[in-house]
Amino acid sequence: MLDNGEAATRRAEARSGGGSAFVLSRGVVILFAVACGAAVANVYFSQPLLVTMGQDLAMSPALVGGVVTLTHVGYGMGLFFLVPLGDMVDRRRLVVAQLLLLVLALAVVAVAHTAAVLLAGMAAMGLLAVVTQTLVAFAASLAPPAGRGRVVGLVTSGVVIGILLARTVSGLMADLAGWRSVYLASASLTALLALVLYRVLPRHHDAPPATLHYGRLLRSTITLFARERTLRLRALFGLLVFAAFSTLWSSVALPLSEAPYFLSHSTIGALGLIGVAGALAATVTGRLNDRGLSRQTTGIALALLTASWLPLAFTRSSLWALVVGVVLLDLAVQAVHVTNQTLIYALHPDAGSRLIGGYMVFYSIGSATGAIAATSLYTVAGWGAVCALGASFSCLGLVLWASTRHDDRAGGTESRHHARRLFSRGNPHS
Repeated sequence: MLDNGEAATRRAEARSGGGSAFVLSRGVVILFAVACGAAVANVYFSQPLLVTMGQDLAMSPALVGGVVTLTHVGYGMGLFFLVPLGDMVDRRRLVVAQLLLLVLALAVVAVAHTAAVLLAGMAAMGLLAVVTQTLVAFAASLAPPAGRGRVVGLVTSGVVIGILLARTVSGLMADLAGWRSVYLASASLTALLALVLYRVLPRHHDAPPATLHYGRLLRSTITLFARERTLRLRALFGLLVFAAFSTLWSSVALPLSEAPYFLSHSTIGALGLIGVAGALAATVTGRLNDRGLSRQTTGIALALLTASWLPLAFTRSSLWALVVGVVLLDLAVQAVHVTNQTLIYALHPDAGSRLIGGYMVFYSIGSATGAIAATSLYTVAGWGAVCALGASFSCLGLVLWASTRHDDRAGGTESRHHARRLFSRGNPHS
């Protein structure tokens, strides 16, 4: 991916004239990261709370399972239908509007007294939580091309920390003040972030919004996949690494709650704190991408991801093995994820929201696949089979990287020539 990504970055610099007029300070980047983490955490808050929610609202087990399902369905729909709007309307207004609507959805969840209201609120919350991806694309558009990897890395670290800490925070708050307090607190934080972002974010950015109508805007997302080889490959990398990520995090509570550990839900949730150490790699990865080391970073990360399943396989006999495996896995996943987003955004910065939204659909597919497969396999064959599944996803990613890395130069040349032809016609995405 190195040559293709570098070629895309160079032509992005040529089109943008070297970057946005808005100077992105470190403080604003951190604000982006905090907002992203707070928004995406809403998707994962419910996982430790399902039993309590079901008891409070007299829900059947099937309906309780629907809480998570509808949240992720809403998130998937938002990736396709809402995130591309960032290429069509002013991103500052879009971000603030989505955050304010998210406040309403969180309030509905917090006050729900019937299963129907709760499920509707969860679906709406998932739909609007994709403001995370709008913020990632916004931050990338404001960053100078030479430092875009660093910015994407910092913002992505906020996303990862939000995901990893969501379960721990919601479990602790629910123990202290009930499950509804989690969503009331999140609504308050989201409203505050909407106000701060409204005041801090630039009113306009240099790249003009796309002139496409909404329907054509959505169709152009599919067209981008057909035209851009790098996007297709990076989407496959994303699907495989997040399938591996979800394989671990959706099932690790099962062996830890059994002999010989019998750990409590709060203790298991605290494992997310270990994963944060791996998330810090996102910023380092961003800097490596800015130095043109995308291909090498991807290969090393996929090798680490594959290797992480060896210590993870010894989880039942050693918690230290689990800790080592978790750090390696999270470090590797975030390294690939940051590299993916940096490279695909550089393909067409004026279509950044569509590129990232489309890529994240594959992220969601991978996450869902890993979760369903891991929990089902654990019931049938145990923890060893789950680790074999995660290692298989990881190995597939490494094989894909090894089989495509020698084609990077040809892919970059083809993409460059195609971009020239598209831009000579005046509209690259219609």
